[in-house]
Amino acid sequence: MSALNLTQNGDSSSPPPISAADDTRSALIFIGTGCSSAVPSAMCLIQPSESPCPVCSQALSIPPEKNPNYRCNTSLLIDYCRSDGKHSYVLIDAGKTFREQVLRWFTLYKIPRVDSIVLTHEHADAVLGLDDIRAIQPYSATNNIDPTPIYLTQFAMESLAIKFPYLVQKKMKEVQEVRRVAQLDWRIIEENYEKPFVASGLQFVPLPVMHGEDYICLGFLFGEKCRVAYISDVSRFIPSSEYVISKGGAGQLDLLILDTLYKNGSHNTHFCLPQTLDAVKRICPKRALLIGMTHEFDHHKDNKFLREWSQREGIPVQLAHDGLRVPTDL
Repeated sequence: MSALNLTQNGDSSSPPPISAADDTRSALIFIGTGCSSAVPSAMCLIQPSESPCPVCSQALSIPPEKNPNYRCNTSLLIDYCRSDGKHSYVLIDAGKTFREQVLRWFTLYKIPRVDSIVLTHEHADAVLGLDDIRAIQPYSATNNIDPTPIYLTQFAMESLAIKFPYLVQKKMKEVQEVRRVAQLDWRIIEENYEKPFVASGLQFVPLPVMHGEDYICLGFLFGEKCRVAYISDVSRFIPSSEYVISKGGAGQLDLLILDTLYKNGSHNTHFCLPQTLDAVKRICPKRALLIGMTHEFDHHKDNKFLREWSQREGIPVQLAHDGLRVPTDL
C-alpha cells in the first residue's frame, strides 16, 4: 500500500466515500484552500461585470460541496492514526470561515473534535475562527473543561492577546462574570527548524518563510513514513527552510502543499503560480498540491494545464480543493 493516496488527478468535484479501511490510516483533509477573502469573491457577486466572473457565478447555481471552485480560508485538518489505532485531530489554522468548514467537512468526515491547533501566523484568515473553537469543545457554562493546546510563535501570542484578550487566560477580577469562551492552552514554539515540537503525538518541524519582506510566517514539516510540508503563506523561501524539504538538501518530500495566490505575475506577500512552479521544481517533491487560490483559478481548467506541466517536468502537481481527503501513513 502506498504511503500517499490521492484521488484521480485530484480533480474530484465531490468528496469520495469513506471506506472502513480508511479508519486504520491517517488522512489529510483540506477544509479550506482559498485566499483570505475566500471564493466566491463578494465583489464579483454584488457588482457583476458585463461578463460575469465564471468561477464566482458558479457559486450561485452549484452547491459548494459539489463545486471545487468554492474555497474557504486555507486550513488543513490532520487525522492522525497513532500506532495504537486511536485517532488524534490536529488543525492547522482557524480562519474567518472556520464555522462553515466545521459544518461542511467535520460533519461529512465524522470528525468528533480537535485535539490540538497549530498556527502558521496571526493574520485574520488564520485566527479569526478561534472564537468558534468553543462550539466544538464540551459544553461547560463555567469553562470547567480541559483546554485545547494551541501552538504558535511568541509574536503571534502577543498579537492574539490583543485581538482576543478574553481567550488568553488571566485571573478574573472579583466582580467579573464568568462567560463561556473557548478554552485554549497557549504553547510557544520557536521559529527554528532544529527545534521540533509534538502536537497530539505528531511531530512538527517549524519552517520559517517570508510572507512579505517584513514578516515571517511558519510552514511545517511532519510525518515519518510520509514526509509532508505545509506552507500556506510565502513570498520567499529562507534558504535553511528550503534545504530541509528539498530533494537536493535534507531529503525528498512525499507531498508538498504550497501557496499560490494568482495565476500570473507576482505578489509582494504570496507566491503566484509562476513562483510556485519554480519552487516545486527546485524542491522536487514526489508530488505537490496547491492552496490559497483566488477566483482567478478555475479548478478543472487549471488542473488540466497542471497535468500537462506535470508530464513535462515529471512532478505531479494539482490544485487542491475544499473537502479533498488524502489518506496517508504518517
